[in-house]
Amino acid sequence: MSTKARILEVAAALVAESPNGDVSTRAVCEAAGVGAPALYRHFGDKEGLLSAVVDHGWEKYLATKRDRAPGTDPVQDLRDGWDTHVEFALHNPNLYRLMNSPAMRTPPAAALESHRILTADLQRAAEQGKLRLAPELAAQIIMSANVGVALMLVSRPATFTDGSVSRRVRDSVHTMVFTPDVMTAPTATPDPLAPEADDSRLPATAARLNALLRQAPAPVLSPAEDALLTEWLNRLSNAPRS
Repeated sequence: MSTKARILEVAAALVAESPNGDVSTRAVCEAAGVGAPALYRHFGDKEGLLSAVVDHGWEKYLATKRDRAPGTDPVQDLRDGWDTHVEFALHNPNLYRLMNSPAMRTPPAAALESHRILTADLQRAAEQGKLRLAPELAAQIIMSANVGVALMLVSRPATFTDGSVSRRVRDSVHTMVFTPDVMTAPTATPDPLAPEADDSRLPATAARLNALLRQAPAPVLSPAEDALLTEWLNRLSNAPRS
């Protein structure tokens, strides 16, 4: 193992074991058996070291996502994705808090990849007519809620003691994001043109059409027309409902 890799592994272990998730560069150097110049040469300073630990953590998290083959039901994949996200946080509380710390000024590339994976699953749901909103907006809503729940569970375990909190929030958010028949019959493939009891038909249809147009093998509209239609469909998909 290289000196850089050894320092990173030691730092990640010390973060995990720390009562408050913080570590000193001196402790890292002592545990890794290196001098401070070696640490600064590879990571610049403490912030650079912690940024590398965050990258390491995101890569560890993404391993659970990359190894997953997409299922036939994107909604079930999204349910499972929420649950594995929370499980990772609970098993790595200090690392997870560091991964989502506002002190990290530059989002790691792996964090952006995680968001792309979520959006891709939502894109598949939109193509099947199961999504009320545009995939990009739905991804922002789900990610915000998922991270929020996970952070509360790892940061305030004495307050958030009910094991069903994550599932309840997940289902509430998914009820807002997915069409009603998806939530009542997860294995069904709804027809977005069929009459529905609420006002989700138009947003779901717009989201599906937008998703299908993106999958077209060749553009059927000019760039200006495509941009205008996309704006309209996004507005219809994301319009607030009474």
